[in-house]
Amino acid sequence: MPSRLLLVRHGQTTWHAENRYAGITDVPLTDEGLAQADDLGAWAVRRGVDAVVSSPLGRAVRTASPAAEALGLVPEVVAGLREVDFGWGEGRTVQEMAAEDAEAVRRFRADAESGAFPGSEVPSAAARRATAALRDIAARHPDRTVLVVAHNTLLRITLCALLGVPVGRYRAVFPRLDNAAVTELELGADTAALLSLNVPTRTVRTTRTGDLSA
Repeated sequence: MPSRLLLVRHGQTTWHAENRYAGITDVPLTDEGLAQADDLGAWAVRRGVDAVVSSPLGRAVRTASPAAEALGLVPEVVAGLREVDFGWGEGRTVQEMAAEDAEAVRRFRADAESGAFPGSEVPSAAARRATAALRDIAARHPDRTVLVVAHNTLLRITLCALLGVPVGRYRAVFPRLDNAAVTELELGADTAALLSLNVPTRTVRTTRTGDLSA
C-alpha cells in the first residue's frame, strides 16, 4: 500500500536574512524558526502522523523534534535526506558568487544540472539518494502517514525526479518551498502522486523576541 509522506522544509535559519546557500553547513534556527518548529508540532498532532523522519542536519532535527515529542515518537534520522552540498557556493550569496564568477551563476540559473556549482553535488546525484531514501521510508511504512523534515533544494530536486521532470529545472518548476510548510506525496513502490504543495502549518502567529518574517 502507498504511504503518505508529508515533506517539510526545516524552519528559518540564521542565514535566511542574507539568503546564503546553507547546503551541508549546520546553521542554527532563528527564534522564528523555533516558533515554526513548535507550530509544525501542533499541526502534526492535528493531522495525525505515524512516524517522524529527519535529515541528519541539526536544523532539520530541531524542526522535527517538537512533532516527534508531541506525538510520543522517536524521530528517525536518515542520511540520504541531507541537503545538497553546494561546493563553491556553500555559505555564499548569489551576489558574492556573481562578483567572483558571473558566468558560473548564469550557468547554474540556466540549468542547475549542467551548470552545477564547482565542487558541488549535482542535482541528479542528490535526486538518486533522496529518492531511494523516500522509497525506503514508504516501503517501511505502508499505508501510514510519515512526517519527513528535510531541505528546500533537496526536496524540490526529489519532487522533480519522482514526477518525471528534468532535475536541472527544479528552480523553475518549484520556485520555493516555505519554511515548515508541508508538501504531501503519496508514494508507492513504483508510483508517486503529488497531493498538495507548500501548505502552511501555522494558524496563529507566535510572537518571540527577534521574530523575523519567513
